[in-house]
Amino acid sequence: MKRSLWIACTVVLGFAGFGKAAAEPEPDRMLAAPTPMFTEWQTRFGGAPPDFDALRTFAGLPPLLEFYDGRPVRTADQWQERRGELRRLLCEYFLGTPPNEIPQRKQAQVLAETREGASVSRLVELTFATTPPVSITIEVLSPEGPGPFPVLFTQTNHRRWGLLALARGYLVCIYPGADIDDQSDKFLPVYPECDWARLLRRAWTASRALDYVLTLPEADGRHVAITGHSRNGKQSLIAAAMDERFTAVISSSSGVGGAVAYRFGSERAFDESVEFMTRNRTTGTWFSQRLRWFTGRENKLPTDNHALLGLIAPRHCLISTAYNDGCDQSFSAEQSYLAAREVYRFAGRPEALRIVWRPGGHETCAQVIEGYLDWCDFAFGRSPAGLPEELIHDFDWEAWSRRPQPAPPPRDAEARQRIAWGLGEQPPRQTTPGGKYGSPAAHVSQMLDRGQETDQVGRLAVNFGEYVAGEFYYPKNAPGPLPVVVWLHPYSYNLGYNGAYMVGPRIQQFLPQKGVAVLAFDQIGFGQRLHEGTRFYERYPRWSRLGKMVRDVQAAVDLLTLASQSDGSRRPEDQIQGLPPIDAKRICLLGYSLGGTVALHAAALDSRVAGVACFAGFTPMRTDTEAKPTGGLRRFWKWHALQPQLGLFQGREAELPYDFDDLLRLVAPRPCLVVAPRHDRDADPVDVTRCIDSVRAAWNERDAAGNLTYQAPDDYSRFQTDQQQAFWTWFEHTFATSGE
Repeated sequence: MKRSLWIACTVVLGFAGFGKAAAEPEPDRMLAAPTPMFTEWQTRFGGAPPDFDALRTFAGLPPLLEFYDGRPVRTADQWQERRGELRRLLCEYFLGTPPNEIPQRKQAQVLAETREGASVSRLVELTFATTPPVSITIEVLSPEGPGPFPVLFTQTNHRRWGLLALARGYLVCIYPGADIDDQSDKFLPVYPECDWARLLRRAWTASRALDYVLTLPEADGRHVAITGHSRNGKQSLIAAAMDERFTAVISSSSGVGGAVAYRFGSERAFDESVEFMTRNRTTGTWFSQRLRWFTGRENKLPTDNHALLGLIAPRHCLISTAYNDGCDQSFSAEQSYLAAREVYRFAGRPEALRIVWRPGGHETCAQVIEGYLDWCDFAFGRSPAGLPEELIHDFDWEAWSRRPQPAPPPRDAEARQRIAWGLGEQPPRQTTPGGKYGSPAAHVSQMLDRGQETDQVGRLAVNFGEYVAGEFYYPKNAPGPLPVVVWLHPYSYNLGYNGAYMVGPRIQQFLPQKGVAVLAFDQIGFGQRLHEGTRFYERYPRWSRLGKMVRDVQAAVDLLTLASQSDGSRRPEDQIQGLPPIDAKRICLLGYSLGGTVALHAAALDSRVAGVACFAGFTPMRTDTEAKPTGGLRRFWKWHALQPQLGLFQGREAELPYDFDDLLRLVAPRPCLVVAPRHDRDADPVDVTRCIDSVRAAWNERDAAGNLTYQAPDDYSRFQTDQQQAFWTWFEHTFATSGE
């Protein structure tokens, strides 16, 4: 039977064994400290550390149509074999092991029946022949009549979703797999040998409810959908991936552990990370604690969450995410979709997989759920109307490369000329002092969780450059003029500069408490400017997104350096009331990950920048080949479409016209902090160190050796409280402040 797909997964790929410690004695093998939850799991189930050297490295999503050992999938039989491998990997690394056997149902008792409005609601207690006996209670809502009716499964807290489905002619099963009604824990004492995590248990419980629903004559067992939102969206994908009797699934804002891959939903995206998911009191029970070993080493995971989508193929699967959902990540969700699309094409059913975008944040409404039911109608042949494919991040580099582009300069050309080529051909520009008109709307800032003004920290909405909206955070009642830090965020597509899942205060609240102002804004293609990046290369085919990001930083510096102009000398739309005095000689750029890359480029090309701090922001490009664990320069010219020019040098990266050593030499002799964690999977630590060593002379020759600070902590890439404090220590030493 199809339900037998719920199998216990016992393949231990890359692990030294369960019953004893691994042979690797190094105490730093785990990049995140053990938590009580992890220690309990390890003690109970004997989880041994992975042999990372034995695991393959995938910077991007591991191909679904390729076995772990590299063999391609070319036939239907091979795909079935690969499906079994993917299930085993998901259980081994992410979900835990479910029971080997399906418990027999001893009894199904109707506890209550209510007829109302041409429908009937039955509360049904399902009792299983287990030791000890277990009973769970489900609710079945059905239209009056013989049926058979298509079926929709959802969780207790989504019951009102079910009412919409009932109105559309669906039989609805409300099963107890939600935080407010989680009866899956009842099975824990029955299967003490299973280390199944909470969301796998809930998904397995949905299958036990399905066992019963399929016995009802009014239920159409050929057409069964399951849906849920957030953590329920995660378990809905798990249930459909493991049980083929679910013939359609709608996963709403499922985030990391659902449609979002761990590789992309991490600290460098200010998203739910492996470390967060395995540490947090709530999320720590959702997935296997074995994941914690992979904190900072997500590229060593043998598969990722896109495998859930691949396992659902060719059944209908709809992924729903919101543009500015702090619990989701549009870029990663789209990457998972594109990876799974290959499987659906292989199966000849590309129309059965879609990703749909919602405005706003993590919330839903009746119109959204009606849209989900429209998808069910399409999946079940009740409506011919499917959904068009809409992508917001995918970049067609091949089409871009067919357009005429400026020729790269020779290697002996002046550094600024070579860097300018890498940023693309700039369109004309004019300097503006900025103003208030066009500043971020209050409701947008609230949606993006930008925070409110406090007794200590003021917040002023501004607009500068080419109509870029930002916020200026400053210490109230601090003696001026104030030093200013321009904060440049990482790959946080949905929330931009603020991000989510941070530990401690954000940088824009942290630094003003130290007497330093912060100018923060979303870079193009992120946060409130998400859509601005989608058609960028249609509008500016010879420029680059990175070039635009650097130009926006230049405009931010324009705002700060021209802020001392009297209001009388400004146009009315450029007047900024309430902006505190600014020290234009103490403007510093601070960037993490993507932001670090932008900061180094901007500081190199703008002498008004007094100093720059780059956290996990670069690895030398000329040695960043496809063979490197980073994934090579494809990250920039294809994945994130930052510098398509770099793609012209694929396979011959050593011939690139410029590199980060050129940028650093232009920064010299100004203060520069480079923090390059030894376990940054976007960098080669040896290459970064060599780069720093090669440019030290640029500071030494100008008697400014102390202005170049290089730190290589034994850590992975992240920007949390510790990193903010490291920046503050450097900044306070470098630019004397009158704060704390």
